[in-house]
Amino acid sequence: MRITAVTPIVVDAGWRNWIFVKVETDEGLTGWGECSDQAARGVAGTVRDLTPLVLGRDPRAFEQRWWDMYRALQSSPGGIGAKAVAGIELALVDIAARARGCSVAELFGGPLRDKVRVYWSHCGTSRVRMYELMGTPPLRTMEDVAALGREVVSKGFSALKTNILFPGNPGHVYFPGRQPGSTTDQVASNQLIDHIVTQMGTFRDAVGPQFDLLLDLNFNFKPESCLEIARALEPLHLMWLEIDMYEPEALAEVRRKTSTRICTGETLYYERQYLPYLQARASDYLMIDVPWNGFGPSKRVGELAQTFQMNIAPHNYYSHLSSFISASLCAVLPNVKIMEIDIDDVPWKDEMVVDPPEIIDGYMTVPSGPGWGVEIVEEVLHAHPIG
Repeated sequence: MRITAVTPIVVDAGWRNWIFVKVETDEGLTGWGECSDQAARGVAGTVRDLTPLVLGRDPRAFEQRWWDMYRALQSSPGGIGAKAVAGIELALVDIAARARGCSVAELFGGPLRDKVRVYWSHCGTSRVRMYELMGTPPLRTMEDVAALGREVVSKGFSALKTNILFPGNPGHVYFPGRQPGSTTDQVASNQLIDHIVTQMGTFRDAVGPQFDLLLDLNFNFKPESCLEIARALEPLHLMWLEIDMYEPEALAEVRRKTSTRICTGETLYYERQYLPYLQARASDYLMIDVPWNGFGPSKRVGELAQTFQMNIAPHNYYSHLSSFISASLCAVLPNVKIMEIDIDDVPWKDEMVVDPPEIIDGYMTVPSGPGWGVEIVEEVLHAHPIG
């Protein structure tokens, strides 16, 4: 079997891009990967740059193909290069499993579980920003936030993650750490901390004491403010406070000084970047982005975390393909806490696959069909190109 074509497909998914990689073979098997990122043209271009390294090669030897691509880009580790490598590797893993007539979980020795608990991610975030596009109710008041919390419970979920929301007409989401031109001070004022406590308290009152709440701070704050927020939220007993920070010792200090549990890692690549966080005991949970790392590297990171007796949680706010890929990772690791998934999304999301993920009582069924266990409707992807 030989690879005959590698095609990146960039999709406009409303408030972000989805990037897919389609790999075709001379025996008629096609594999799909995802490496979604806002730098869509950069990632897609790097996929094209890497294509000569895999054309004419056997896709079933995906580990060798990964090393060939990794060596080509090792002077530029991480970033766009790693994402492009991951997109191709994921498509090759899909082919390798399909060629053997088994699921990816079976290919990697699993499954260890037949379902994985999921949390409703960006809960409220998407509605504040894009409720008209999604056809969902707007968030104008804190009572709307409470109503959303009750909706999540009514749909069978037992956990949700949100960001710092400012409901209104229009409302907005607090994202200075991700927006050009914002302050680099990364300080949370007393007023902002009070607002965060009010927001999360509103969710807590709506969902009840046994429901798990998660708050994502992204890159918005320096350690001192992260600690102040973590301490202020201690009475609400979050599952975790998510913090992006490229300084493991500083994050470890935050963790040591609060009883609020910490999660990090969604922007890290490969074992080398994760190891300092594990050694520093910088967090309670590690997040792994499979579309940015690839399946084999993600499994190795998960196994490394298991060595340190830490559970992982896939970072998964992309398309349905990513959900099938991430659930497959959960199926082959013994140390999984929970998996992210976006429920509020573009209205055509379900149309991009033949069968959307099955979610029952807050658990996604682990895919058992060939490859990722999902069939892509390519025409739907091409119907939503970026501008």
